[in-house]
Amino acid sequence: MEDIAAVRDAVLEVIESSLDAQLKAIRRLRAFPPGQPLGRRGGRVAKEGMSQVDMAHDILASSGQPLHINEILAGIKGRFKTEVDRESLVSALSKRVARGDRFRRTGKNVFALLRSLPQ
Repeated sequence: MEDIAAVRDAVLEVIESSLDAQLKAIRRLRAFPPGQPLGRRGGRVAKEGMSQVDMAHDILASSGQPLHINEILAGIKGRFKTEVDRESLVSALSKRVARGDRFRRTGKNVFALLRSLPQ
């Protein structure tokens, strides 16, 4: 009789875990407005899959011009529905600028994509 109870509990635990994962997936999908592509195949990456630097790159690429950090943060908030810490993003972008990786500083707290500016 104890074996049956153990099997029953194990099966119920598996079902509960499966339903929990499904519920989390549904809640993530609800975060996207209707008509907005989901995942990489749709051209837009879910915010869970993007770093702060990737989100900033996406905002700068779509603007086509240098942006102040406040404009980048507002763009991230609007497009990805997430708040990014200002100091953390400035630090990350500054490190990329120093390495010559994707970004260039054009003014105080103003960043642009390296490829979008004449060398």
